[in-house]
Parts: sequence; C-alpha cells; structure tokens
Amino acid sequence: MAIEAFPPLETADEHGLLALGGDLEPDSLILAYTQGIFPWPINDEYPLAWFSPDPRGVLYTEELHISKSLKKFLRKNPFQITFNQQFEAVIKNCALQKRLGQESTWITDELMEAYIQFHRLGFAYSVEVLNQDQKLVGGLYGVNINKYFSGESMFHLEDNASKVALIALVSKLREFEIPYLDTQMVTPIIKSMGGREISRNLFLQFLSKSLQN
Repeated sequence: MAIEAFPPLETADEHGLLALGGDLEPDSLILAYTQGIFPWPINDEYPLAWFSPDPRGVLYTEELHISKSLKKFLRKNPFQITFNQQFEAVIKNCALQKRLGQESTWITDELMEAYIQFHRLGFAYSVEVLNQDQKLVGGLYGVNINKYFSGESMFHLEDNASKVALIALVSKLREFEIPYLDTQMVTPIIKSMGGREISRNLFLQFLSKSLQN
C-alpha cells in the first residue's frame, strides 16, 4: 500500500533522517520527491529510510565547473552520450560501483526494481556513456517530475565517464532552462564540479516552482 503521508520535514534529525518504513511504490516515490524527500536504504537489516537533509545539495547549471584537465579531455572526447536507452544497465552498474568508505551498496534489489518501474512510467531517467566500442562505461540515473530533476547515483568504468555523463545532463537542463540539479548531498565529485549546499527552505522554494512548470 502506497504511503499516504510523511512526517513534517522539520522533524528530521541532524542527518536528515525523517522516517522509517513504508514502500517504494510509484505513488510513494512521487509523494516523497514532490515534498523534498528521498529514500536511502541504510542496509538490509533496517527498515526503509527516508531523508530530507538540511542543508540540501544542489548544482546550479550555470555554476558547473569543468577543470582544465577535464576540458582538455573533452576536446578529444572518445565517448558517445545517450539518454534513457539503457536505464536498467545504468542502475545495476551504479549498484556495483565500489565507493570509498562503503562496504555495501545502498541500491538494494528492492530499490532497483522500484526505480526500473519508475522509469517505465516516465519518472526516472538515465544518461549513458559509451566508448568507441559502443560499450557502456559510465552513466547516471535520477528522477524527473515536471521540471524537477534529481541525480541519484553515478558510475564509471573508464576515467572521466561519470563526469562526462553529469556534464551532458547539465547541458540538457540548460537547454530546457532548468536552473538546478538536486544532488541531495554534496559528494567530493559534485563539489569539484560546482555543487554546493543550500538551506532546505530555499530548496523547497525551488522545488515548488519546478513542479508547477
């Protein structure tokens, strides 16, 4: 049964943890994202966790930072970019990506199946990075509702592939005059590319405008 309501965001703890339990049905995910909430499983031993951190991570599309070395790489970019062509492969690779300080992935089988269904319904997207052999070597996936975009996870099998996916996404957002990408948190890679933290209240103002468009 889909979640009918979440607690007030102000009740989230210092880590942004708002609630435990519930399900990942499409209506539950839509309710969550349209209120500034996202699921982030802690591990298989805990109930499903829902977060709404304060501050919130965002990447303003006009503030995207590309380092000199990455600009040099892009000039001879060996990659091809596609959108929404291999969503299942992207999310599965994100689940397999080894991350510093994490012993296991937060992308559980349950979450994976839920977002695959969400994609089929038109609410989740992927960016794929292919090498010259047309092999998938990087990408990212996220959620898209109206003009709201969130980035959920990235992966790379070749150097710079995930960064190229992010650059391609930001470029696409600029085309549609979408001013920011919700990154939820500011990881080292997001920070290096211009991501920053804003207050949850300011984020909610942006979110409201994005959902009205």
